[in-house]
Amino acid sequence: LLFAIMQPITAIISLPTNIQRGMVAAERVMELLDQPTEPAGGTATAARLQNGIALHDVSFRYRPDAPVLQGVNLTIRRGETVALVGPSGGGKSTLADLVARFYDPESGSITLDGTDIRQLDVGSYRRLFGMVTQESLLFNDTAFNNIAYGLARVDQAAVEAAARAANAHQFIAAMPNGYQTVIGDRGVLLSGGQRQRLAIARALVRDPEILLFDEATSALDNESEKLVQEAINRLLTNRTAIVIAHRLSTIRAAHKIVVIDKGRVAEEGTHEELMAHNGVYRKLVELGEQHDPPEKISGIAPP
Repeated sequence: LLFAIMQPITAIISLPTNIQRGMVAAERVMELLDQPTEPAGGTATAARLQNGIALHDVSFRYRPDAPVLQGVNLTIRRGETVALVGPSGGGKSTLADLVARFYDPESGSITLDGTDIRQLDVGSYRRLFGMVTQESLLFNDTAFNNIAYGLARVDQAAVEAAARAANAHQFIAAMPNGYQTVIGDRGVLLSGGQRQRLAIARALVRDPEILLFDEATSALDNESEKLVQEAINRLLTNRTAIVIAHRLSTIRAAHKIVVIDKGRVAEEGTHEELMAHNGVYRKLVELGEQHDPPEKISGIAPP
């Protein structure tokens, strides 16, 4: 009898705990459901990038008492590589999210070839972008399907071409089933560098108008970073790109380097111009050189 009643007594005792756990989970679910829906955008179709993207006096904040960006003016011309650098928390990733229209600016505007992006269809606008973030989301599926994710029709040749450009074909071909090898949940069967190269191939197979790299190499070891950076450098040729970089040695050859400090554009120019200016950028470079091996810096910097 004693053993028979132990289980229901235990269930009754643990009931208040389970109820509290359920209430907290329900609150989180309802909090998510109460979030405002994404803005629908306009009806105009964003076909392609003709001239460039421009930010006009853009300001943004996540909380009323904490401005993230204040009065940012920036032009990204077609075919130009623009690097965003600066201290952590300065607003670099937020600026990139605004350009991709994950958020709308609190004030000011962002234009594509002179048209406010809020007048454009959100889906057609975002299809202009290929994005690679610090930690790319991969699925428990084949390498082929991860690269071709989101595309209705894509052939083997296009996927392989994107993988070759991303320095990924060699390791994919070496896997047991090649492109049909399942890579595990979040790509657990791959190394960090391999996951990033697969993500770059996914971005490239769409042949996007604009590439956006957000700290794509910051979490990698030196060998993996070199392979990923080689792929990125190859892709940036004659393409419009926005690159957010923690390691300044990787963006010295950018057409334009923009220093974001405390939510504002502190400096703007080429590597040589900013080094001569002796401002925030030069201090960041000198601080980085104290932590990076000399061969790493000299090996990436242009002649």
